[in-house]
Amino acid sequence: MRKIINDADHVVSEMMEGFVGAYSRYFRKHPEVNAILSRQRRKDKVALVIGGGSGHEPMFGGFVGKGLADAAACGNIFASPDPNTIYEAAKAVDNGKGVLFVYGCYAGDNLNFDMGEEFLRDDGIWTAHVRVQDDVASAPKERMDDRRGIAGDVFVVKIAGAACDAGLSLEEVTRITEKARDNTRTVGVATAPAQLPGVDKPIFELGEDEIEYGMGLHGERGVLRTLWQPADVLAAKMYAQIMEDADLQAGDEICVLVNGLGSTTITELAIVYRKIKELLDNDGIKVYDADLNNYCTSQEMGGFSVTFFQLDEELKGYYDSPCYCPYYAKGELAGRSCRPDEEEETAGKAENRGSKEEDRRDKAAAAGKAAVVEPEARQRGVLAELSAQDARRMLIYIADKIIEKKPYLTEIDSAIGDGDHGIGMAGGMNKAKEKLEQMAGEENAYAVFEAAGKAMLMSMGGASGVIFGSLYLAGAKGMEPKPVITAKDLARMEQKSLLAIQERGKAEVGDKTMVDALAPAVDAMKASCNEGLLPMLRAAEAAALQGVEDTKKYVAKFGRAKSLMERAVGYQDAGATSVWLIFQGMREYVEG
Repeated sequence: MRKIINDADHVVSEMMEGFVGAYSRYFRKHPEVNAILSRQRRKDKVALVIGGGSGHEPMFGGFVGKGLADAAACGNIFASPDPNTIYEAAKAVDNGKGVLFVYGCYAGDNLNFDMGEEFLRDDGIWTAHVRVQDDVASAPKERMDDRRGIAGDVFVVKIAGAACDAGLSLEEVTRITEKARDNTRTVGVATAPAQLPGVDKPIFELGEDEIEYGMGLHGERGVLRTLWQPADVLAAKMYAQIMEDADLQAGDEICVLVNGLGSTTITELAIVYRKIKELLDNDGIKVYDADLNNYCTSQEMGGFSVTFFQLDEELKGYYDSPCYCPYYAKGELAGRSCRPDEEEETAGKAENRGSKEEDRRDKAAAAGKAAVVEPEARQRGVLAELSAQDARRMLIYIADKIIEKKPYLTEIDSAIGDGDHGIGMAGGMNKAKEKLEQMAGEENAYAVFEAAGKAMLMSMGGASGVIFGSLYLAGAKGMEPKPVITAKDLARMEQKSLLAIQERGKAEVGDKTMVDALAPAVDAMKASCNEGLLPMLRAAEAAALQGVEDTKKYVAKFGRAKSLMERAVGYQDAGATSVWLIFQGMREYVEG
């Protein structure tokens, strides 16, 4: 499929440049990160920050505006924003009353927003979050916390924006937003797959007579593949599932959203709503408001979702509060849009000056980097230990290896995920490589690992950014500086990283994650570290590869694949595969 883009690596930045340029009356871009900031926000209230992966436009950036979000932190296509983007977006709109985050419940978003909140709390800024969990097909009712956030984002963001603009406390805003979240139910179906920019294959394949029932917002596979059915049959099936989950009774009032996923026409959405309205009327459920639109899309994915948002008098008041952005409006409109005030115009000019100054500094740094004398090349033969420069060159070698394997990792992730793992890993490794190339004079081996991990964590987004950044960063952070590390040192470092990754991500062996390869590799390192660096890494590589094979037997407990349940069996985990490739790269470099 051909997409109207220039370079796949620049899709998000160029999209945001065009988006903000077109709507500069309403938005401005953060000068340092991929975040959109509202020009029309009130200054004496709790700040509302939303966000997630790009590729779902107009969600999330298009829901920044008057009575809606104050900022949106935007990640790469289908990948959560990194912690620094989240932190900087929130800092830019904080009014001293606290910050509420609203985002979909996905592993990458949860990890990165949690870390962004930690950074803010370290600065003395109060925070809270509400994870949207409206997808009834992704987990049973007793596991509501495992449900994904899909088109229900629209209603939750609307209510959260109104509650913030009402001047309520952070505690009260959070309560009302959670109430909105808990009153929202969605089911979706996909009729055609999405395709990531720059990737040759769609995320999954569908026969002409097939549909995916219960798909997620990122275009990952649904929970059931079934035969094509007429609109009325699909609508009735989705209606029954939502009604069974929501416990709606005759006389209740709801808002209805029939949301297109990118390539579905309003004609089709209206035909679906026609049947939904008929069923609601038969059951005595009142429709307070209805909407047919493409708000939460998934690139050019075919299909739609149906969302019910149950109202009570409190929520109705916030729903009726006026809001406006170029893609969504409710309540009484104010007519002509506000102009940016002088303070923000001045800030915009200062940001432009700052950006130009940064460009000058980057060019100067690049010129200086070219003048750095590369230390003596790697010694011949097998390495018995790693100097700081050995470690630096080894990590650059691994980065090149992962970048080369991007299509392979993308293919693996597309089988049961959303296909972005290879893109994220390659992007993070590129950033790590850039940083490592500037450390030709570094004498502390641990500092090399720490710098590479931090570069990955702060740039990748998605769950992979936090997890794989921690693979290097967590084990090296806080260690006493050493010019040379031994096999035992490296084993201790990776053990420390494993514990940090499990503490943050909560995954265990058997959950079909990167831990399935990392944990046995670390065990092998501990058992063989007395034999020397190369034997230890050979053992770790073999254990990691076996861990990858073992993931084919498991049902996923985390990530996009968890909603597939038994359908994920037989496929290997992409994160575990990346761990194996990293240990393979270590062994290859040490072996010479």
